[in-house]
Parts: sequence; C-alpha cells; structure tokens
Amino acid sequence: MSQMMRAVEITQAGAPDVLQLTSRPRPEPGAGEVVIKVAWAGVNRPDALQRAGLYAPPPGASDLPGLEAAGEIVAIGAGVGDVAVGDAVCALLPGGGYAEYVATPAAHCLPVPDGLDLKEAACLPETFFTVWSNVFTRGGLRAGERFLVHGGSSGIGTTAIQLACAFGARVFATAGTAAKCEACVALGAEAAFNYREADFVAEMRAVGGADVILDMVGGEYIVRNLKSLAEDGRLVQIAFLGGPKAEVNFAPLMMRRLTITGSTLRPQSDLAKARIAEDLKAHVWPLLAAGKVAPVMDEVFDLENAADAHARMERSDHIGKIALRVAGD
Repeated sequence: MSQMMRAVEITQAGAPDVLQLTSRPRPEPGAGEVVIKVAWAGVNRPDALQRAGLYAPPPGASDLPGLEAAGEIVAIGAGVGDVAVGDAVCALLPGGGYAEYVATPAAHCLPVPDGLDLKEAACLPETFFTVWSNVFTRGGLRAGERFLVHGGSSGIGTTAIQLACAFGARVFATAGTAAKCEACVALGAEAAFNYREADFVAEMRAVGGADVILDMVGGEYIVRNLKSLAEDGRLVQIAFLGGPKAEVNFAPLMMRRLTITGSTLRPQSDLAKARIAEDLKAHVWPLLAAGKVAPVMDEVFDLENAADAHARMERSDHIGKIALRVAGD
C-alpha cells in the first residue's frame, strides 16, 4: 500500500486558486489518536480564513486545511480503546481534512448517526461542536427563550436553528435574501429578517428582545446586538466577518445585566473538545438518529476542485454545508 496520499495544500496566502492538489506522506497515529481514511470532508469558513493567511493552525496541527471529515478508521495509536479499525466515524479535526487520510484524537470521533450517510456525517462536527458549546454551554439557551442567529442560512445558522427549535426555544434569524429567509423559516425559525431590508433590532425588540444571540459578524453588529437583547440577555460571538472592534457603552450592560461571551473552537484543548463530543453524543446524536435534526446540504465538489468550493462559500450563494468528495460515492 502506498505511503503517499492525495491532499490539497495552501501554496501561499491568497484567493481560492492557491489551493492546489499535491502528494503528501500518509499520517501515522500518535498516542490517543486514530487515522481515518477520508470519504468526505466538510468545508467551513475557518478553512477560507486559513487559506487567506488570517487563521494559523495551532501548534502541532497539520498545515492542510479541513476541520471535519467522515470515513473509516484504518489505524489506531497507543491508548485508544473506545474505537477500532474498521469503524465508520465522523470527526472534528485539528486540520488536514482535505486529504485521503487524516489523524485526529480518538476522543474527537463520533459514530455516524443512524440514517445518515458519510457525506452528511462529514458535515456535522465543526458546526455541531461550535453551536452546542456556544449556544447551549456558554449562552445557556433554555426552552421558551428567544434566540436570534445571524447568518441563518449558513452551516452554523442552519444547525443553530434546528437545535434551538429541538430544545424548545423560539427562534429568529437574519439572512441576505428572501430565499435564504424562507429556508430559515422552513427549518423552524419563527421569523427570518432580510438584513438588507429590515432592522433586526426593531424586529427583536418588538417581540421582547432576544435572550441569546449567536453572531459571527461583529463590527457594527456588536452594538446593534446589545440593543436587541432582553434583560439578562447573552451575546455569544464566534467570528468577526465585519471586524472585531466596536465602541460599547457598558452602562446599559450593567443596568440590564447583559453578558458578552464567545469562543473559537480550534484553539481549545483536546480535553475541552472531547467533553463537547461527549455532550453531543448524549444530547444531540439521538436527535440526528431520530430525524429531528439533519445537516442541510448544499453543493458537492471533488477534492481537486476545492478552490471552486471555497469560491462558492465566499460568494455566500450556498444554503447549509458544502462538502468535498475525497473517496465517497
């Protein structure tokens, strides 16, 4: 068996065309790790940020892009006991998903949910880990609360809408076209606001304000989000597509007991990610198996056409998740 594999590398920081097919040595599992033969890989915004030179991999991680994948375990490292060679899994990755083989901690692997194929499973980890840890753990969303998610038609957004609905929240979303707003409502949102036409601050205040907001825009949205919160509301920030800085008057935050929090997933410790995986397996995987929640799938691209996948994502034409076919059917 060849010790080399096909992979897509970032040849230099830049536009999607800097993604090029190459040949790399197959990874070996370290202690506590497995190697997965990748069938499908998910495509995510952090991949594009890394490609643009704006999101460096953490120390020790592969320089190849790709933060989630699904396939078959083909090798296990020392100390791995919960999974075995031959298991079909999806996994959160430290990097390296745009390749035929990838190594990742065994504790970041989850079984493919009943009823889902490997393509769908590959598009679960990054968004489900992110949404669960931020909306439910950090944001503390509870049944009956009002939840606003920006970018509701994105991979993060479609996941957040479904999970919040499944746990009994009242869900609202923003999106940039009528078709995307309709997609959000079809997934369970009570209302979706076209941010090009409607003022989400006024819309949320009209229903009593949001108890939790999940935002990846930042910039001028930060102050608008704070104005949209109800008393004791929580703003959870996961990205800054519009910039990380804003001028904030903290007096209203104190008067209204507001919370600003947030996180990024990739830099967190292996243990922290393993704990999120355990929570997902216990609380969310049964919803996937029951068909109450499912990944919303957009277009599929072959591994060698990863640049086209990035271009589609950056045009924001997609609804849901974009996948790369590595060895899948």
